[in-house]
Amino acid sequence: MAEFPAKVRTQTSTPAGAHGPLPALRSLALDLGFLRSCLGLLMIVELVLGLLVWALIASTFYQPIPAYGWVLFVAIFFWLVTVILFVMYLLQLQMKLYMIPWPVVLVIFNASATVLYVTAFITCSAAVQSVFRLPGDYNKRAAASFFACVVMIAYGASTFFSFQAWKGFGSNAATSQVTN
Repeated sequence: MAEFPAKVRTQTSTPAGAHGPLPALRSLALDLGFLRSCLGLLMIVELVLGLLVWALIASTFYQPIPAYGWVLFVAIFFWLVTVILFVMYLLQLQMKLYMIPWPVVLVIFNASATVLYVTAFITCSAAVQSVFRLPGDYNKRAAASFFACVVMIAYGASTFFSFQAWKGFGSNAATSQVTN
C-alpha cells in the first residue's frame, strides 16, 4: 500500500468555459450572403410585415370577434417560426444540423404558411366591418388585412424560391450524369 501514491499521476486542467465560448459557438459566423438572397430578403419582408399584422390587430378591440383570434394565431405563430428560421440561416446553424433536410423543411413551412395566411387574410378581410366599432379600429383592421395579403404573397414567393432551391434550380439528373 505504500507504493500506491507513487504510481498515481495527477494532471491539472482548466474548466471548459475558461478558454472562452464553447467550440460550437466559436464557429458561428454571420452569413451576409443569405441577407442578399431572395429567401433572405423575403424572410425580412415576412418578419416586418407579419409583425405589423399582429400588432395592428392586437391594438384593436378584437376580443368579441372570434375571427381575429385565428388571424392573431396565424400571424404570431408564423412570425415566431420565421424568426427562428431566419436566425438559424443567418448564423448558418442549419449546417450544424445536417441530418435535417432543410430545403424540404423550408418548402413545407412556406407552403403551409401561404395556405394558412390565405385563410387569415380572408378571415381578417371579412371581419373588418364588424358590429363592434370603435374609432380607429376600422382603419387598423383594414391595414392588417392589406398587410396580411402582402405577407401571404411573400410566403408564396418564398415557397416558389425554396421549391426551386430544393429541386436544384432546374437541373436535370439525366443531363448531369456521365454516359458510357
